[in-house]
Amino acid sequence: MIEVLYFDGCPSHEVFVPRLRALLDAAGLDDPIHEQAVETDIDAQAHRFLGSPTLRIDGVDVDPTATHRTDYGLQCRLYPTPDGVRGTPPDEWILAALQRRGAALTAG
Repeated sequence: MIEVLYFDGCPSHEVFVPRLRALLDAAGLDDPIHEQAVETDIDAQAHRFLGSPTLRIDGVDVDPTATHRTDYGLQCRLYPTPDGVRGTPPDEWILAALQRRGAALTAG
């Protein structure tokens, strides 16, 4: 499952979903993108929401540092990239997660 968690009004979410769709299309994937709004701090804790937007592929955050973080909450998420901090995950992380997913599906 490809899941984007966000909070309403997040400007990064609005630009991220079309870019994610383009990456999926380029990879030859027509999987649906499931968008999940996170509306309260309680929801943020329950969903382990590190900020908007968060991309999870088969339940795993594309950010390699996400498993060690606990700063859940209704906040904008910032991602370190070689070009500086951005409001969306780098394409490289997304493509690597899609490759791992493809390898897991092929092996399974």
